[in-house]
Amino acid sequence: MPTMRPRLSPMSSDTGFAVRSAAFYAALFMLNGVVLPFFPVWLKAKGVEAALIGIILAAPPVVRMVAIPLITANADHKDALRGTIVAASALCVAGYTLVASVEGGFAILAAYALMSFAITPIMPLLETYTLRGLGARGRAYGPVRLWGSVAFIAGLFGAGFAADVMPARELIWLIVAASAIALVMAVNLAPLSTGDTAPAAPPPSPAPSPAPAPKRSLLRDRAFLVVAVSAGLTQASHAVYYGFSALDWGKAGLDGTAIAALWAVGVIAEIVLFAVLNRLPAFLTPSMLLMLGGAGAALRWTVMAFDPPVALLPLLQTLHALSFGMTYLGALFFTHRHAPPGQAATAQGYLAIVLGITAAGATAASGWLYGAIGDKAYAAMALVAIVGCGYGAIAHRAARRMAGDAA
Repeated sequence: MPTMRPRLSPMSSDTGFAVRSAAFYAALFMLNGVVLPFFPVWLKAKGVEAALIGIILAAPPVVRMVAIPLITANADHKDALRGTIVAASALCVAGYTLVASVEGGFAILAAYALMSFAITPIMPLLETYTLRGLGARGRAYGPVRLWGSVAFIAGLFGAGFAADVMPARELIWLIVAASAIALVMAVNLAPLSTGDTAPAAPPPSPAPSPAPAPKRSLLRDRAFLVVAVSAGLTQASHAVYYGFSALDWGKAGLDGTAIAALWAVGVIAEIVLFAVLNRLPAFLTPSMLLMLGGAGAALRWTVMAFDPPVALLPLLQTLHALSFGMTYLGALFFTHRHAPPGQAATAQGYLAIVLGITAAGATAASGWLYGAIGDKAYAAMALVAIVGCGYGAIAHRAARRMAGDAA
């Protein structure tokens, strides 16, 4: 018989856990909404060349390959998800302050790499913390996670308005302020109770698929590696978009607010996906989500390579629900189900390692490609997405075969 949990106040209730988690997602993604489009603009204003911008932007995915396995494994070992999130958030504020204070492209690269060691483990830790807490409380993941996307839009527009009225060299201080807000929300996270340490039930998803028995290491699990490579390639195909869309659209005559609005369209499409997650058709298994995500990315970047008119850009941005949203959810749900007992954060860390390898290569190459051929660099990203879709198809066939064997 399940034990009763004391309800001391509204914020100690199941709803309180969800609200506090949603608030931290919101703060973290508001930070991302400032960084992704406008950090490259700040780098350009500091006189950093396109090729070096690409290398600087590749620092987080490179660093995460070291930082995430170390920090997530330590958090699992000590069962200290919340405390590790708070510590990493504090170091993130210090890191961005250091980035703002140094001069010169290579000094910025070094400071940004140090900051990345703090920020890159936060997301896999947060996903593990949230899935565990929500699973123990029988609450859905989508309605909590979507507030991150909503806040991403707020960060976009806030930074977009600021970019129109303040010198681009000062945009870094918006990032420092946003990281400080994230730290406050991290401190506000509800502690996981003793009952939350048990393995959580899988999060709600379009259609549960049979979960094979966990292996000793996901890094030797062929099914996991195929899924991770699929997600990694499709996510990596966003490198030119993340690094240079704001610069490209700015050269086309769009101001900061218009650029923020275009980014917001993509995120709104993502929010809609999260909102209807539990009502999607049953055939949308994690592997099918990966296939659709890769196909959507391939279409999106192919059209972008042909310099589409501005009027077409909002429609292309809605494909973000596929290229990012479905890819993200497919990999997240698959990894959560495959995680061995007591290694939930470590499993998300393994996924992040693979994502980091692919993202690092694509991001570093994006600077060179964009500097050499401009927006035609999107064609290379389309090819990367096609391969990602192909790996998703392999994962889907394997899932169907396992389902047939189980039947």
